[in-house]
Amino acid sequence: MIYVVLLLCMTFMGAAASIFFKKASGSGGLWQMLANWNLYIGGGLYLAAAVMNILVLRHMNYSVVLPLTSITYIWTMVLTYLVLKEKITKRKMAGVACIILGAVFVAF
Repeated sequence: MIYVVLLLCMTFMGAAASIFFKKASGSGGLWQMLANWNLYIGGGLYLAAAVMNILVLRHMNYSVVLPLTSITYIWTMVLTYLVLKEKITKRKMAGVACIILGAVFVAF
């Protein structure tokens, strides 16, 4: 059970890291981006998610873990709506539902 919680945290951290990278990418040129703290927060989150991924993989089958990382798409859709004010369309929801359904079929 603890590894499922770690998996959920890992996928959330990966989605959050992408949001920070997106925010850093809008800061102008290369030097402005390198000076943007969002870049380093995103990198730190990705690193932490990678370490969690290693821990989860030590105790769960790869054939289960990898498909379940598609939960990241749910987090990403929610975070882009809340942070970046992007619209969640029916088409996006249907696409994520198909991805999740496919992951469930592969993982279980």
